[in-house]
Amino acid sequence: MNANEIRFSDMRSAYGDSLVKLGMEYPNIVCVGGDTTDSLKTKKFGEKFPDRLFNVGIAEANLVSVAAGLAIAGKIAFASTYAAFIPGRCLDQIRNAICYPSLNVKIVVSHAGLSVGPDGASHQQIEDISIMRSLPNMRVLVPGDAPSVKKLLEKIVDIHGPFYMRLARPSTEEINTGDSDFDIGKGRIVTDGTDLSIFACGTMVSISQKASEILKKDHGISSRVIDMYSIKPIDTDLIYKCTKETGSLISVEEHSIIGGLGSAISEVTSDICPTFVTKIGIRDMFGESARDEEIDNLLEKYGLSPKEIVRNALELKKREKK
Repeated sequence: MNANEIRFSDMRSAYGDSLVKLGMEYPNIVCVGGDTTDSLKTKKFGEKFPDRLFNVGIAEANLVSVAAGLAIAGKIAFASTYAAFIPGRCLDQIRNAICYPSLNVKIVVSHAGLSVGPDGASHQQIEDISIMRSLPNMRVLVPGDAPSVKKLLEKIVDIHGPFYMRLARPSTEEINTGDSDFDIGKGRIVTDGTDLSIFACGTMVSISQKASEILKKDHGISSRVIDMYSIKPIDTDLIYKCTKETGSLISVEEHSIIGGLGSAISEVTSDICPTFVTKIGIRDMFGESARDEEIDNLLEKYGLSPKEIVRNALELKKREKK
């Protein structure tokens, strides 16, 4: 691939393909779905291993309970559907049947955030990071592209215990390569800079990179962009490093600013390196419907565009000088 070529790919397809590959290596992997196996691409796993995919229908509380039972039986259980339904419809079962006994269940969901678009507010899950990272024993991952999905799946399959991985519905720009390394509890500097650090997760990493380019070109501000794919555990050392080297921080997430990535970063800075943290995300409100071709406009309306990140960065730099 040419260094300047922009490539888009589908996180869900990366998940389905990786699950098949891992299933060939790990005969104890099973997958539980809820009438969304086509959309989540887990149908590929069922076609390869028909005795290891369990479609329980539209019954999400039962879905995670079945996954818990399979984990008790010694399986590595993947549980998958839309983010609006897990954790939206089954927090009690996740808490008590999976997290409390710390079972080996990997919850991988799709259609998170505003970019679900036409499905509207009822299906735009914007509270899940906050919910899931508050659960003891649960680890929370928000990959930014398809290559990172594959790499993170290879990691979590070998780590016992619960994980929550949040995927987006639309194809996303690839910001990583197959050679990029990913460790649980770490973040990756994808664009280096000296004046400001922008922490982003999921679909917002590539958007933050665009904002970083504008800041450099139009305003002479050198901004560092960090792919903070691991929300819990979070990379405390990297947050400290960025605070010391670049000053104030910005967080960008396709999620509520209450309890998400920005809150996680602020918890770290308030403990060990006090600084300004500007949180860019959805501000205590629900989303709204938008046609697929209008998704960029919807994100801009809610402040999740390169232009809005630039505006917030300039305001933050002014605030630093006061």
